[in-house]
Amino acid sequence: MRIAVAGTGYVGLSLAVLLAQHNQVDAVDVVPEKVEALARWESPIADVEIERFLGEAARGERTLNLHPTLDGRAAYAAADIVVIATPTNYDPDRNFFDTRYVEQVIELVLEVNPAAVMVVKSTVPVGYTRTLCERYPKGRFLFSPEFLREGHALYDNLHPSRIIVGVPSESAFADELEEAAYKFAALLAEGAAEPAKDIPTLIMRATEAEAVKLFANTYLALRVSYFNELDTYASVRGLDAGQIIEGVGYDPRIGDHYNNPSFGYGGYCLPKDAKQLLANYKDVPQNLIEAIVNSNRTRKDYVAEEVVSRVWKLVYEGVERPVVGVYRLVMKSGSDNFRASSIQGIMKRVKAKGIPVVVYEPTLDAPEFFGSEVTHDLTAFKRRCNIIVANRWSDELSDVADKVYTRDLFRRD
Repeated sequence: MRIAVAGTGYVGLSLAVLLAQHNQVDAVDVVPEKVEALARWESPIADVEIERFLGEAARGERTLNLHPTLDGRAAYAAADIVVIATPTNYDPDRNFFDTRYVEQVIELVLEVNPAAVMVVKSTVPVGYTRTLCERYPKGRFLFSPEFLREGHALYDNLHPSRIIVGVPSESAFADELEEAAYKFAALLAEGAAEPAKDIPTLIMRATEAEAVKLFANTYLALRVSYFNELDTYASVRGLDAGQIIEGVGYDPRIGDHYNNPSFGYGGYCLPKDAKQLLANYKDVPQNLIEAIVNSNRTRKDYVAEEVVSRVWKLVYEGVERPVVGVYRLVMKSGSDNFRASSIQGIMKRVKAKGIPVVVYEPTLDAPEFFGSEVTHDLTAFKRRCNIIVANRWSDELSDVADKVYTRDLFRRD
């Protein structure tokens, strides 16, 4: 099939590569540098499997019918399916995802190719696809939530936990779109490394599919928050959090996974999805969802106070103007994303106390980050900083372990 993918972030590029194994795919972006990199078979994002697939394609070891382009108009005009994977940032003033980029793509598709099926992969509020049908009655929309990890997006598409495609019952093309939903699910399964028969596939209403995405990510945020609050309790009471978590995890209903304490949940999805779900609860009784959102802020407050108390201890011991080092801004290992990373919250709170902060982040070219110096010289960074704050441990810090403050108990992502 001829497929156009709008957006080459983690979601869009991983889907474009997956689908390009068996289809002609135009990968559309508005950033020339990203399109130029893809034209050279180089990944503009950090993702091990995407980098491997593109590298193999460059060497002629793998066939990928992938065409990066800045010309969305031409790509959408020729497409049978347009996959929309543009960013939707949460707007705290409106309590709503900013969906303007999704709608820009929709309006261009309707202008050049109104018969194309548009599959929204961007995360949206519950009920959004229904509003699209009302606003654009000639549009053919599906919603398909993604469940990907940063840095492992293509791997997760190759080994999907489930495939979900939502059909808006409000659409004038509902019957036609139900058939299209099965076809799109089959395309995703065709590209996967797993046998298609082993992948749970659900075709449901679009509104329920939207809810699945928000509730799934908010549960993950809940789990992060739970073990972080366990860790806070253990730390305040002088207990061994690792032993407690290990004992709790042996309960098979809980499991020994997704339980490593951190500075809080962050990244592309969990913070904004939890806030959007809370906004969707307007006029619906709840306590837990709001607590999840508030818990993340409380955890950052606690961690920052722990760091600040160490700074004051050094001052009391005679160290003049101690420097706090932030080791890596990225949200997790194997990722180049530091948008909404939890360590930024710690950094801002520490700086608010007038404490100087230096950042070590080799993926950041700018000399400063929110007014703090950025360095690529790890040796000098370790020498200058009196305390080094690390959301995740790295063996690079082994020689200065006595300076490091982290809550990474199990030293795994």
